[in-house]
Amino acid sequence: MATASTARWRSVAVLLATVAGMALTARLGFWQLDRAAQKAALQHSLDERRALPELPQQALARSPAEAAAQHDRSTRLSGRWLAARTVYLDNRQMDGRPGFFVIVPLRLEDGRVVAVQRGWMPRALDDRTRLQPLRLGEGVVTVAGRIAPPPGRLYEFDVAASGAIRQNLDLPAYAAEIGSPLAPVSLVEDEASPAAAGDGLARRWPAPALGIHKHYGYAFQWFALCALMAILHVWFRILRPHFRRARRAA
Repeated sequence: MATASTARWRSVAVLLATVAGMALTARLGFWQLDRAAQKAALQHSLDERRALPELPQQALARSPAEAAAQHDRSTRLSGRWLAARTVYLDNRQMDGRPGFFVIVPLRLEDGRVVAVQRGWMPRALDDRTRLQPLRLGEGVVTVAGRIAPPPGRLYEFDVAASGAIRQNLDLPAYAAEIGSPLAPVSLVEDEASPAAAGDGLARRWPAPALGIHKHYGYAFQWFALCALMAILHVWFRILRPHFRRARRAA
């Protein structure tokens, strides 16, 4: 009796562990599907914004709350370059080549300043501090592109970097250098921009990588693990004992 009781409790424990494992892996699979749906909705929102007409310059966001709703909208800004405040963000790649993202502030006609991500410049292999000449238009220029968050940050040891070549751009410190508040958005200039003609910068900006298919892959793995638990339990706890009893009875 004790042996039969122990075996019965062991079977119950194995069943409970299997059910718990299946419930957990299934829940993780549905969570990954939910994440994929969220990112698909975000991609749809970005596509809708890009299809909208150009945002007028006077409607450019003045607060972070307004800025988030304008990301990926196209716009056309007129102003004057603050060439002396140009910054080159180091260790940025385009087409697998190391180089710089060139950031030039543009003072709009109403006095506001927008950080423009003008394009990518290759880095000299023999001297990383040697920069190729940057051609900027004189007087009032027109810049076309899409509204974006400030340039992404990379890991760096020196958080108080300054000078033309930097690893990252600290916007409050940069605004203090310029002597004027920066708009809560930046502009990523595109090839069709009137100010881009003949400046030698590359603008093959990568599309935002939302990783939707990655979540589908993770979901498949979790659901496959859930199914494997069910199959192993059925085989080892039900089918194999049944076949053994059938052979002994024969």
